[in-house]
Amino acid sequence: MSAPSDSPAARLQVRLRRLTWREPFRWLSLGWRDFLRAPFMGLFFGSCFMVMGWALLKVYEAAPAYLLALAAGFLLVGPVLFLGLYRISQVLERGERPDFGDALLAFESRIGPLALFGLVLLVLEMIWGRASLVIFAVSFDGMPDFKGSITALLNPENLSFIVAYIAVGGVFAGLIYAVSAVSIPMLLDQPVDAVTAALTSLKLVLAQPGVMLCWGACIALLVGLAMLPWFVGLPLVAPVIGHASWHAYRAAVQVDAVAADAAPT
Repeated sequence: MSAPSDSPAARLQVRLRRLTWREPFRWLSLGWRDFLRAPFMGLFFGSCFMVMGWALLKVYEAAPAYLLALAAGFLLVGPVLFLGLYRISQVLERGERPDFGDALLAFESRIGPLALFGLVLLVLEMIWGRASLVIFAVSFDGMPDFKGSITALLNPENLSFIVAYIAVGGVFAGLIYAVSAVSIPMLLDQPVDAVTAALTSLKLVLAQPGVMLCWGACIALLVGLAMLPWFVGLPLVAPVIGHASWHAYRAAVQVDAVAADAAPT
C-alpha cells in the first residue's frame, strides 16, 4: 500500500465510505488479530498507557477536578499516543514485518501536522480542565479532596453539579472524539494537513453518527473496564483498540490521487 503522491501534478480526493452497524465489532476483531501478530510491541505500548495512568493519579491526587477531566481526556487523546500501534497495523497490512524502532519513531514522518493537531487537542484539554475547576468552584465551598469529589459525583443531592459537570464534559469529549476519530491515522498514512484530517473525521462522525457513536461507546466501555482496578487491563486493551482504530480509518476513509487539472466530480 503506497501513499498517494503529494507532487504538484496530483491532488488528493478524500471520500467517506458507507459503514454498517457491524463495522465496530469487525474493527475490534481485526485489532485483536494485529495484536496477536505483534503481541510484545502491543504490550509495550499498552504498558506505557498503564504507567501514564499511574502518573496521572499521583500527580493530580491533590487536584481532583483536573484529574477527572484529564483522565477522561486521556482516553480521547489516545489516538496521538497510538501512533506506534497505527504504524504496526499499517506495516502488517502491507504484508511486511513490523519493526519496533520504526513504530517508536512513527511520528517522524509527519511530525509537523501531528504536532499541530496534538497542540489543538492539548488546548481543548486545558479548556476542559479549567471548565471543570470553575464548576467545582461554584458548586462547593472550596475544592474537595479526591474522595470528596467522587462522593459529590455520586450524591443525588448534588444533582445540579452532576448535570453541569456531565454536560460540560460531554461537549468537550464529543468535540475531541469527533475531530480525532480517524484523523491521526489519516495524518500518518496520507500527505494531508491537520485541518483536512480533522474536518474529514468531523464529517464522518456527522454523516454517520450512529455507527461512530457505537464505536465511541465500544472504546469508552473497554477502556473503562481496563482502568479498573489501577489501569491493569490497559496493556492488553489499549493495543487492541489502537490497531482497531487503524482499521476504522481504513474502512471509513478512501483517499485517491487525481490529476491536478482533472475536473472535480
